Amino acid sequence: MSSPSNPRDGLAARLVAGDRGALARLISWAENADPRFGEEMRALHGRIGRAWRVGVTGPPGAGKSTLVNELARFERAAGKTVGILAVDPSSPYSGGALLGDRIRMEERTSDPGVFIRSMASRGSHGGLARAAVDACDALDAFGFDEILLETVGVGQAEYEIVSAADTVLVVLCPGAGDGIQAMKAGILEVADVLVVNKADLPGSDRLVLDLEEAAHVRETNQKRGDDGWHVPVIATVAGKGENLDEVARWIGKHRAWLEQGRLARARAEKRLAHVRAVIDERLDEALWGNRAAGGLTERARGLLAEGRPPYDVVASLLQSILAGRGLPQASENR
Repeated sequence: MSSPSNPRDGLAARLVAGDRGALARLISWAENADPRFGEEMRALHGRIGRAWRVGVTGPPGAGKSTLVNELARFERAAGKTVGILAVDPSSPYSGGALLGDRIRMEERTSDPGVFIRSMASRGSHGGLARAAVDACDALDAFGFDEILLETVGVGQAEYEIVSAADTVLVVLCPGAGDGIQAMKAGILEVADVLVVNKADLPGSDRLVLDLEEAAHVRETNQKRGDDGWHVPVIATVAGKGENLDEVARWIGKHRAWLEQGRLARARAEKRLAHVRAVIDERLDEALWGNRAAGGLTERARGLLAEGRPPYDVVASLLQSILAGRGLPQASENR
């Protein structure tokens, strides 16, 4: 096994040397669950953990891409390097991403201190959160100071993706019922910083007040102590670059709060969630994927064809799996 501090010759070594082509290739392997990704990341493991990961989520149309673009500009002015991972919606027919985020961030693409990568959701949530975390690990190993992770919108997959971030920004805008919808969807539960974008529109003051009240109720219900994090609500107009310094300041304050003895535990829990997600994905593929044709799928069909009740079929198959008779052997590096 290669030493984490001494990447072997190959893609890992090229990445450490600053080869962006190697970084792009590694992220593609992450998206495709290529077994070579794990092999290369084993050599890069010691380089992961230095970047600060900021997740940006919220309803479509809230201005997430504009905010990410402006935050990248702000951080670059401060001398930081920035990696941007934007999860794009996919065509339900071709599976291709619209890549609108890349278009909106075009001015950042010529900056040597910024790397932008779009990741297509491909119409499926399966493996998306795992691939996003893996891609962030690759960006981290490359050496970026900050990683901005933008999601498509609001939903379970987005929650899973941003759960990998150190600081999560939830972006809302007035006039679209975002505040109420966010409360219904439970999106406030993942927020470390709430951002009301397009604050020059009517209703922004009301939305700020509603969110401040909701954040207070959340903190009260969770019975947080005096040392707990109090979620701020920041009003911005990202398209005009207004109040971006305040957003960046609160990201920094949240980082400082975590670094007071909380960061290691928080990251350990997120890494455990990542391990569980990868295992879930691999088990699902091993048990039900194409490689399992004639195995568990056919046995389930056969039992159902016999007229067995669904939960009897579940019990039978689960017993078989736990006894080791229905679980294909996984390769070490898959």
